[in-house]
Amino acid sequence: MAATPLMTEFPELSHLTSNPVYSRTDLEDLLNDPAYFQAIFHSTACVRSLYQSQTELGLANEEIARGNISLQDQLYQLRSETQDAFDEAKLLETRWKEVEREQREVYQRFSPQFLLLRLRHATTDQDNDSEALASSFIQASSPSGSGDASDVDDFVKEFRERRKRYHKRVMWGDRWAAGQVVWRDE
Repeated sequence: MAATPLMTEFPELSHLTSNPVYSRTDLEDLLNDPAYFQAIFHSTACVRSLYQSQTELGLANEEIARGNISLQDQLYQLRSETQDAFDEAKLLETRWKEVEREQREVYQRFSPQFLLLRLRHATTDQDNDSEALASSFIQASSPSGSGDASDVDDFVKEFRERRKRYHKRVMWGDRWAAGQVVWRDE
């Protein structure tokens, strides 16, 4: 019998046309009866091999699914721990920003500009303080005219100290303004 496209594609069916057991009527029944066709079709080697492969793949998938299910609790626990760690990291990040802001505020008090400003205010305060001491001494000794020598000595000593501190601060401020003070960030 000549090779037909059907026989070329499915050589397993060639026994149906070459086997005298199958008559033409059997072949027509095969085409007309879906149940008979299915029985013959499913008995071919390539279809049986296909079903065997499908069964093996299904079993392999079931085994993988069982493995995944056995890891499910661990995965949920890990997800929970990861979320907790992430939340904690976000809180720490927020806290870090607050601490960084506080640090900037603290360090600002030690910046060169702020320190120079403090020196200038302290210089002005020291000048006012020494002038107030002199004014109070003059007012205290003027009306009576009787100033004790020890009072004068105490005043001179205290006034000198205050004026000395004032002039030192003026000199430091002048040096700083002239760029003679070296600032080091450490």
